[in-house]
Amino acid sequence: MQSQAPDLVSLYESAGSSVRAHGLEGVRAAVYLVLDRSGSMRPYYKDGTMQHLGEQVLSLSAHLDDNGTVPVVFFSTDVDGVTDLKLGGHRGHIDKLHENLGHMGRTNYHWAMDEVIDHYVASGCDSPALVIFQTDGGPTSKLAAERYLCKAARLPMFWQFIGFGDPDDNEFAFLRRLDDLAVPRHRVVDNAGFFHAGRDPRSVPDELLYDRLLHEFPNWLLSARTAQVLPPDGGSVAGAV
Repeated sequence: MQSQAPDLVSLYESAGSSVRAHGLEGVRAAVYLVLDRSGSMRPYYKDGTMQHLGEQVLSLSAHLDDNGTVPVVFFSTDVDGVTDLKLGGHRGHIDKLHENLGHMGRTNYHWAMDEVIDHYVASGCDSPALVIFQTDGGPTSKLAAERYLCKAARLPMFWQFIGFGDPDDNEFAFLRRLDDLAVPRHRVVDNAGFFHAGRDPRSVPDELLYDRLLHEFPNWLLSARTAQVLPPDGGSVAGAV
């Protein structure tokens, strides 16, 4: 970090404290980042919030993933674009790609979920995946999003949703419902978490953000091994949705 990304050292240290506090030191996981580009997200790109979130997630991945790279999926009505966020190449990267992606559409989770699933399966990764999925509201197609999440429960992937915006907005009721979907009635294992970062996500202390991002991940690892979604040694079970 000192040589490739000295500007991220503070974030890296904060992430490390949370990793240790949650008993995840030494755990290997592929980290993905999914970013909402619906029209209402424009202020968060303009004020640097999205670039900052990318840097926070990249700093976390440096503890969990050994290649210093976070695959990033931008979505709105469809998948708007994909990129890799890398240590040393991270400065302004989210902002620059967003500016080149053009029209900001509606909110469809399921196409972004499909993109992440395809990438993970094709990668042949032998570690579980932690998918950090940011949005500022519920999807246009709620049924499709729920179906994808339930099918994805068969894969070693944990979906941590993070909401930006008004905490009283009814749009977030859907994400709370995803978080609470019954097991095993709807899915083989509880494979999702949700927390709300408020109207000004950059005001959330780094330590708190990392604590919330990792809060449910350790329990999912245990449940996924019990359900044989993950083998006992923690490696992933190959398969497709």
